Amino acid sequence: MSMNGPSYRFRLERVRALRERSEERAKQEFAVALRAQQLGQDEVVEVRARIASARAAQLQASGAELRAHQSYVERLEHALDLALQELARREVELAARLAELTKASQDLEALERLKEKGLHDHHREAARVEQNLLDEIAGNGYWRRAA
Repeated sequence: MSMNGPSYRFRLERVRALRERSEERAKQEFAVALRAQQLGQDEVVEVRARIASARAAQLQASGAELRAHQSYVERLEHALDLALQELARREVELAARLAELTKASQDLEALERLKEKGLHDHHREAARVEQNLLDEIAGNGYWRRAA
């Protein structure tokens, strides 16, 4: 466009910027929740491996050691129960953070579409004004030559 008209200014830019920050915060919170969930999964795997190892050692134990091994396996099984409960809590938290991120992304995307539509409308209107001006200039030149 050769016309130097007013540039486009999105009326909801402040809201868009707030939503952009909200989406960024939601991404960070989701990343933290994802990492916590992964750590919970790792803990469950580790405790299960320790239980398997303790049970294998229990098979090799003599009568006097058998009670100590059984007590250790029971403590590990309790630790596994706690780890599974914590993992379930972390998975709920992760799902909540994903829902928040999805909503924040959708909210931002809606404003981005509005901004793009506004910019498109602005360019179309500027082109129409410029074409009218060019038509008027061309018409004036024609009438001068015809007179």
